Amino acid sequence: MARKKNKLTYEFLKGIWDENPVLISLLGLCPALAVTNSATNGLAMSLATGFVLLCSSILISLIRKIIPSQVRIAGFIVIIATFVTIADRYLAAFFPAISKDLGPFVPLIVVNCLILGRQEAFSSKNNIGRSMLDSLGMTTGFLFVLVILGAIRELLGSGTVFGLEIMGDWFNPWMVMILPPGAFFTLGILIGIVNLINNKRA
Repeated sequence: MARKKNKLTYEFLKGIWDENPVLISLLGLCPALAVTNSATNGLAMSLATGFVLLCSSILISLIRKIIPSQVRIAGFIVIIATFVTIADRYLAAFFPAISKDLGPFVPLIVVNCLILGRQEAFSSKNNIGRSMLDSLGMTTGFLFVLVILGAIRELLGSGTVFGLEIMGDWFNPWMVMILPPGAFFTLGILIGIVNLINNKRA
């Protein structure tokens, strides 16, 4: 029982560090780089992605035995697109400003390698419980990275975090941080730090 419990715990924890989708697997880099010019956008994108990942994982795990192998990927995409549409319309209806900031990157969740990859590699081969833990762990890891990435870029590029002023009038914002080069630079540093920690642990 303890071994099974530990295995289930690992299904969740692996997405936070050992198999972090952005820092280790390098999946979902397009939204991670494109929308993280603020912590709010990073949080919104990760929550939308997490909703799609969790719901599609549950449904695909539930019907995995009745999906013909010949149309497996096409079936996954249809299911994912359904939940992406729900997330996109929800943001547009209740959070129009955030929806506008995220632009086309919410609809593009349909082709996010993180979403489709977890369905093919995990949910289509495991039960609902393990699929839920896997998707929740991957979502937590994705959210962790996007919020930190967005907070760093927003702090250095605008002097704020989640719209709250942190730096005083003395601070001269680094405009490059809210531009694409700032995204690559910050993500590269985060990946380097994670690799350094993993090397020391090894």
